[in-house]
Amino acid sequence: MQIRSRLQLTRFCTVLAFLLCGGNALAEPVLRFSSSLTLEHDAEWFGGWSALEVTDGGRRLIALSDRGHLIHADMQRSDGTLQAITLTQDAALTREIGPPLIKSDKDAEGLAIAPDGRAFASFEYRNRITRVDLDTGMLSGEIAVPFTRDVGRNSGLEMLAVDAEGILFAMAEKAPAPGATFELFAYRSGQWTRAARIPKRGPFLPVGGDFDPAGRLWILERAATLLGFRSRIRLLDFSHDAPRDDTLLTTQPAQFDNLEGLSVWPDTSGILRVTMISDDNFLRIQDTQIVEFIVEE
Repeated sequence: MQIRSRLQLTRFCTVLAFLLCGGNALAEPVLRFSSSLTLEHDAEWFGGWSALEVTDGGRRLIALSDRGHLIHADMQRSDGTLQAITLTQDAALTREIGPPLIKSDKDAEGLAIAPDGRAFASFEYRNRITRVDLDTGMLSGEIAVPFTRDVGRNSGLEMLAVDAEGILFAMAEKAPAPGATFELFAYRSGQWTRAARIPKRGPFLPVGGDFDPAGRLWILERAATLLGFRSRIRLLDFSHDAPRDDTLLTTQPAQFDNLEGLSVWPDTSGILRVTMISDDNFLRIQDTQIVEFIVEE
């Protein structure tokens, strides 16, 4: 994904107090539902898709699963609306050096592609970030994360995003203590810093994120209920004198499946779109859904 504008890291700190107060009255973007497709494949490894990127103006999809697999797919569209998806390539994640990956090493949850083409994957259970070759699935250049002692085995590094400067941003899924906030960390020049504290609102936990061409951070959140999964999209906009923290979408239980991956991208006409993918947990009662919205501003 090509991101042209710059997001200044220092803005995160200056707007913290504002975010905790809950946003402002400026007009916010509107998400208009576009399409939802179910993606199926009969291979045993297919499922558990937790991260994705949409590239080439909406013509290509790349996804990672929480069991260590990578896929590429062509996205067929009519007047911009998604009509079909065809898998074109797949690869198992492997180490560049060392023994084969074991189960606890494979739980990929986030994917981010930097402006220079480098791709990064984030992992739960053994929380870390690595480079990933999107053609071969080869992992290299492991980056330790700053919060491994504070998260559980299944509540770790879910959200991974990269800004226009190539700075990685990461946030754990673990719910903070009552009254506390989610901590957003930034990685640049080999060092992690705390970039911001994001207020927790309701039962939702962060599972995906992406920057748009305007430098805004989109966060996909999820809540599990007895009636099914709920999803929420929040937009953190730091480009104005009065920054915004807007909730753009909150779904009803079971309106969609277990949405975990998020990609925000401009199509060939410059219209911004949001694509999400669901993790079916390898259960027959769940589906791999691709859900798209159009951003109207």
